[in-house]
Amino acid sequence: MTTAFVSAASVKDALAAMADGARPIAGGTDLVVGARQAKAPLPASLVAIDRVGELRGMAVENGALRLGALTTHEQIAADLFVCERLTALADAALIVGSHATRAQGTVGGNLMNASPAMEAGGPLIAFGATVTLRSMGGERRLPVADLLTGPGETAAESGELLTEVNVPVPPEGTGSCYARLEYRRQMEIAIVGATAVVTLGDRRVAAAKVAITALAPTVRLVPEAEDALAGTDGGRAAADAAAEAAAAASQPISDVRGSADYRRSMAAVVTRRAVEAAVARARGEQVPIPASRFLFGATGRPS
Repeated sequence: MTTAFVSAASVKDALAAMADGARPIAGGTDLVVGARQAKAPLPASLVAIDRVGELRGMAVENGALRLGALTTHEQIAADLFVCERLTALADAALIVGSHATRAQGTVGGNLMNASPAMEAGGPLIAFGATVTLRSMGGERRLPVADLLTGPGETAAESGELLTEVNVPVPPEGTGSCYARLEYRRQMEIAIVGATAVVTLGDRRVAAAKVAITALAPTVRLVPEAEDALAGTDGGRAAADAAAEAAAAASQPISDVRGSADYRRSMAAVVTRRAVEAAVARARGEQVPIPASRFLFGATGRPS
């Protein structure tokens, strides 16, 4: 039960409260919902950071998109630059939870909750994003891929607050896509997800990143899938090879939403379609955002 609550007006206030053991809360779409569902009790001490202006804002600076930790999924999905240059991130942001979740949930909270099924994780890792962690003792930067260490676990130390996310802007000729398998249109959690970021040069794949979601203890890259794409024309054979590599790298679990065997089979389907959509976008073709509902139909399931 929460017995202490502080509303911070600055990062300094928040860090001071965290140094005394408080846990930060912003949109509360994970922490509060989890408590209501009896998954985990609310921490004994909370510090609200929703009024901290230093944690807000989106801007392109020095070749990267800076996202303040309080940037909401709704803000990300509505940003024209994200939709044009970081399209996979828009794909993900637009299908998080419900309208209310997207309006309140933040990118910082999404990352620190560290769910293997988080939507933003795959695109951020595939784009090579980093986070800034601050504490009373200073700050450090860490790749998102290294921040996520397990289900609900991160590399952040006690007293560290995630203050911003920096996403390198990919070069021209890059297309990206995040696709997920789902059963409904609102309040869905990814059953299987895949991100593909593909850069074309002279009609060949000059660089590629592939990440899988809800298929391992953390959202993670699949180097074998990337190798399968590199140097190819990005056509169906290459997409199939990348898809099989992603399925082979999967470590899914069985739960009420799907068996491990089903998830592994669908990993190949979702990854192939994500790769094909990323290549199409890299070629200048239009693939609607969010890609999942275009690639899998209105239900988000294979058609």
